[in-house]
Order: sequence, then structure tokens, then C-alpha cells
Amino acid sequence: MMEAFTAYCFDLDGTVYHGTEPVQAAVELIAKLQENSIEPYYITNNSSATPEQVVEKLAGFGIRTKLEYVVTSALVAAHYCRENLPGKTVQMIGEAGLAAALEAEGIQQVETSPDLVVMGIDRDITYEKLAQACLAIRGGAKFIATNGDKAIPTERGLVPGAGSFVKLVEFSTGVSPIFMGKPEAYMLDYIREKSGCEKKDMVLIGDNYDTDILAGIRYGITTIHVNGGVTSSEEVREKERQPNYLLSNLAELH
Repeated sequence: MMEAFTAYCFDLDGTVYHGTEPVQAAVELIAKLQENSIEPYYITNNSSATPEQVVEKLAGFGIRTKLEYVVTSALVAAHYCRENLPGKTVQMIGEAGLAAALEAEGIQQVETSPDLVVMGIDRDITYEKLAQACLAIRGGAKFIATNGDKAIPTERGLVPGAGSFVKLVEFSTGVSPIFMGKPEAYMLDYIREKSGCEKKDMVLIGDNYDTDILAGIRYGITTIHVNGGVTSSEEVREKERQPNYLLSNLAELH
């Protein structure tokens, strides 16, 4: 089965690791792929880390990769802004990953009167930051969110994701954002554009049905759900649209 695809797209949080703890079966599978000259892509809705930080974290688990194979919702959001909204100023709620991605695309960040509000996870969130975002959106700024994840898996368990705070801003303003992360297609389209592969050559591996698996299903590529993260196998079996493969552990792919 490994040879059937050229673009393996691994979700990170909950699939390759849980916070600071690696998923050993994932580490071993990735090593097998690399032995077969297949370099996987690592895709994450988490906008907090830069690609450099992701590469460093993966290296700590024994996974060696290059920056070009890391795709975050922050990178895709910044790419979208540059391609579709050139010259627009941005008021950002987020962390280092989103700030660096916007800077790399040459997008000007401002504190007041922005053209766009771009929102990702911010673990130093304050009422004032949320208030400023709401005021800007009420004033006409376009609302873009890196992702809508309600919760993210960590070594402590599930904790609030960016989507929890995005929902607050959406509820307050009555304005729904444009989402960049899974289950939207932007990240997978970004990979297809970069790699030059076709959809039949792509497979998405993830633990979260509502983000990972739905993204792959909607995009029309092969999907593999692995148990142990956000969505259990029992919950997935009750869904109307099923992944191509439903695994209890990635060791089953070996």
C-alpha cells in the first residue's frame, strides 16, 4: 500500500504526536516511507509554530524532514492573503507561526483600522484582543481564520483550539470567517500545487474526522483515520461519509 501514493499527508497533533509525546507507530511508519524514498508532508491546523519549529520538534522524535514538507494553516492563510487580497493590511490574533508567515509574504500588520482580521490560536488571548478584533470586523474588515478546531490534543488531554475563540468573535459580530485549515481544501490544494502530483497520488492520515478526514473526503483523495486522537473509531463508524481506511493503530499499515 505504501507504494500506491506519492504524497502522504500526515496530520500532526493527535496523529504523529500528542503534545510532547510521539506516537511511536507513526514515527516507525514515516521511517519506512523514507526508506522507500517517499518524503511525507506534515499538515497541521495549528498556526502557533513556524515551520522551523515544527521541523525541530519532529527531529526530537527522530523524524527528519525539510521545511518544504511542512504545511501549517498559518502558511496557507498568509499565502491566501497575498494571492487574493494583495496590499491589504492585517490585524492579527495569533502566535509566532502566524506572525512569521504574514511577514514572509510581505503583509503589513497594523494595530488599528485593518483591512483584514486574521485569527489563529493565541494562548495569551485577552478580552482586549478579542474586543479589538470585533470592532475591526464591525468596521468592515474581512474576517479570516486559520482554522475552526474546537479542541486540540495535548499530553494533558483535549484543550481549547483556535475555533473556540473564533466562534466567540463570530457570535459577537455576526460575521462568519473564511477558514483556511482543514476541513477546507486550501492546505491540500497548496500541497498539490507545490508537489505537482494528482489527487489519485495523495493520501491524508489523521485522527480528527471533522477536520482531517472530511478535508480528504471533500477534496477527493484517499483518507486513513487512525484511532487515539480526537475522534474515536466508534464515532467515525456512525458518520455518513466514511474514510477509505479505519485503523486502530498506524502499525497496521506496516
